[in-house]
Amino acid sequence: MKSRIISIWNFYVEGFRNMTWGRTLWWLILLKVIILFAVLRVFFFQPVLSGKTEEQKIEHVGMQLIEKK
Repeated sequence: MKSRIISIWNFYVEGFRNMTWGRTLWWLILLKVIILFAVLRVFFFQPVLSGKTEEQKIEHVGMQLIEKK
């Protein structure tokens, strides 16, 4: 079992080492994902509870739970 996992691991490691264009494409994909999540975070998932006291946070969460029913 252990040798099978090691051979699978070696298969993927050697495959990534021997890539030419694939490595560049993986970097581009990674960069696009990071940028995409950064844009989503800034424009769509702004922290609603930041800058509020603990009581204000409790009140806000409570109202959101009541309104969702």
